[in-house]
Amino acid sequence: MRKELELVLLPKQAANNEEIKLVVAKKLHLKPSSIQHINHLRRSIDARSRVIKVRLKVEVYVNEKPEESKKKYEWNDVSNGKPVIVVGAGPAGLFAALGLIERGLKPILIERGKQIGDRKKDIAQLYKTHEVNTESNYCFGEGGAGTYSDGKLYTRSSKRGNVRKILEIFVDHGADPDILVDAHPHLGTNKLLGLVTSLRNTILNAGGEVHFETKVADFILHEQEIIGVIDSKGKEYRGIATILASGHSARDIYYLLHEKGILIERKDFAAGVRVEHPQKIINSIQYHTNEKDPHLPTASYSLVTQVEKKGIFSFCMCPGGIIVPSATASDEVVVNGMSNAMRNSPYANSGIVVTINQDELTKYHKHGVFAGLEFQKDLEKMAHIAGGRSQKAPAQRMVDYVAKNMSKDLPSTSYIPGVTNAPMHELLPAEINNPLRKAFGDFGKKMRGYYTDEAIILGVESRTSSPIRIPRDKDSMEHVQIANLYPCGEGAGYAGGIVSSAMDGENAADRIAKKL
Repeated sequence: MRKELELVLLPKQAANNEEIKLVVAKKLHLKPSSIQHINHLRRSIDARSRVIKVRLKVEVYVNEKPEESKKKYEWNDVSNGKPVIVVGAGPAGLFAALGLIERGLKPILIERGKQIGDRKKDIAQLYKTHEVNTESNYCFGEGGAGTYSDGKLYTRSSKRGNVRKILEIFVDHGADPDILVDAHPHLGTNKLLGLVTSLRNTILNAGGEVHFETKVADFILHEQEIIGVIDSKGKEYRGIATILASGHSARDIYYLLHEKGILIERKDFAAGVRVEHPQKIINSIQYHTNEKDPHLPTASYSLVTQVEKKGIFSFCMCPGGIIVPSATASDEVVVNGMSNAMRNSPYANSGIVVTINQDELTKYHKHGVFAGLEFQKDLEKMAHIAGGRSQKAPAQRMVDYVAKNMSKDLPSTSYIPGVTNAPMHELLPAEINNPLRKAFGDFGKKMRGYYTDEAIILGVESRTSSPIRIPRDKDSMEHVQIANLYPCGEGAGYAGGIVSSAMDGENAADRIAKKL
């Protein structure tokens, strides 16, 4: 007999399988020995009252055992399948490749950066020398920017595709099965490194191709159709279609598209700063106590407000995480955040960003479709200069920033390259400064203790999304002008995280197969 139950437990109970069994047995009026197995279906934290509860949905097997679990997906040999070019090995590109294999097509995956092992070495070198490898960094390389992130797998984009399928594929490749259960699942950077390697091996074992350190330099066009790409060494790669999943930082792809007369569009985006608190402050706010229950996860937050019709919101919140240098050139400073699976750093960080409307950028309109991109670049170069022309980030205490006072000193931070005391209230443009300063006061009212002198802001958080969209047909996902070109993921302007990007890549593979 199988039953589904909803349980409300204390954190200590929810962390102990024997305790859960006793609660289930009591609820079903059964002896605990009759319960053969309890499968967790859904788990969430309810912190609305001072007594924190865990809400758990379970599947109970009484006097019978469940079938043994096995891998959900199998990947057939596509060595002789029709080739499809996939540009970019981030979440969109990797899942596009898997989607093609599932449909009998052969992916030819092209990635400008290096595979994980070599990419790690380049990032370690970045910390030593502050010199950015323009092709191997926190944005470029196997797994894309998502590899070095918190690995959050929560998305509001469930209508765009099968979220469960994406999570199951991750589990098949070594992810903790808890991601199928938790309301806000995450992987952690340390786990993502192995997962991305495993995904690559699946592509190779199925007969797909993966080419690292291969930068697309040109498109092969025949009239209004793409038939392949050419790399920077002049080698051609041809396919029946091309999926463009190059990521939001591959600016040269936007320039190439424009140069070839392929339509791209301006779009609104977001920019701001990264805010860091001691994690104990966020724990105490969210869990209503200075002593966090060891059975509760590291606390996170999500904030949003409106100031003068502009949206300000938290982005890529990393509880128990660190801030990392995410520039793709040595004359810019860009900050982002990441967490390991344990989320055990003493710091909590999050991007706090402001919506930038293209209509606001009158000073940049002379750049045409690249107006937002030039604004973004100017922000990053400003941060590089203000930080001391290295990968140090300009920083200020939050309270001083709002009060327009230079900070006398700065609190400790997780940002390893270091920080430079700087007047962020003067350096950031009015489009960001005015709403951001007001928003911090608002956030302090929503989360008592958030607005504090212990919080530090670092600049700049500028790669939350692309200021450019590559337009495509809503149904076919093909570019509106070029046949067999399928823009997808964050770089195309259609996704905003690991899961939404992965679903977009999967959908592109599906549309190609349907067209065939």
